[in-house]
Amino acid sequence: MNQEMLRRLSVITEEEREILNGRREIDRTRYTEGRELVIDSRKMLESGKMIRIRPHTRFVRFPRHKHNYIEVIYMCQGQTTHFIDGEQVVLKEGELLFLNQHATQEICPAGEQDIAVNFIILPEFFDTAFEMMGEEENLLRDFLVGCLCNDPRYASYLHFKVADVLPVQNLVENMVWTLLNDQPNKRSINQITMGLLFLQLMHYTDKISHSSESFEQKLIFQVLKYIDENYKDGELTKLASLLGYDIYWLSRMIKRLTGRTYKELLQIKRINQAAFLLLNTRLPVTDISCAVGYDNTSYFHRLFRQRYQMSPKEYRENNRAL
Repeated sequence: MNQEMLRRLSVITEEEREILNGRREIDRTRYTEGRELVIDSRKMLESGKMIRIRPHTRFVRFPRHKHNYIEVIYMCQGQTTHFIDGEQVVLKEGELLFLNQHATQEICPAGEQDIAVNFIILPEFFDTAFEMMGEEENLLRDFLVGCLCNDPRYASYLHFKVADVLPVQNLVENMVWTLLNDQPNKRSINQITMGLLFLQLMHYTDKISHSSESFEQKLIFQVLKYIDENYKDGELTKLASLLGYDIYWLSRMIKRLTGRTYKELLQIKRINQAAFLLLNTRLPVTDISCAVGYDNTSYFHRLFRQRYQMSPKEYRENNRAL
């Protein structure tokens, strides 16, 4: 991280000064007016604001708590240890942790050199990001949306181990810089930057870990991740073998949990990827058909027309003209 930003984020805060002077626990009045420790966005955000950053409070254990907003934690330097719904998560330098509103979190004391920045974000801030990810069906996007919504069926956190991914690091630092310096139009800038960040993170599904409290949601994520990474030639038999499950049991579970068969999920991913290639490359349609796993171009054309009510060529011409 930029050294000037790191210096500003590492300054001892008033709250930390109180702790260093003998206070043994956090001052709850800074975070909530209720009896339960639910950190209140009204305490954290100025009126009318949808996003803010603050350095993580060091030198003291942060007790079990929830948030009535979405929290994103970026580890600038060092590491912090979190217990999320009882599950230990170690956040290391350069990594991101997304927490939704039903996550229960506890944080072990951080040292002076453990610098983390907390993004306090209202759910509506993500509207632009989700629009940028596309209105068309995207299975992993839907999983991310579910995780960020106040819906207990989904994972309560997403841990992105992306310290070695330069575009992600640049985008996060851009948001931190914009918010630290109170740049004009910072809401629009950061909403677009968050959209770009999500688009980058979608390419690194192998670097995501999440809560394992639900076997079913873990299974869904494993299936979607496999399809995302192996859409060209990924077979259900290979997936069943990788996961160690009976193929017929896995097939039934996929249908029950997603409402679609494995073949339908694979087809959605392939056609979405074909649409992306049509608009972002000059590859011939026959090459795109093969690239997404269809050797039979006529069959690919038929599937594409069912999805978009036009041929691949028409899709490319019509959307490039917009």
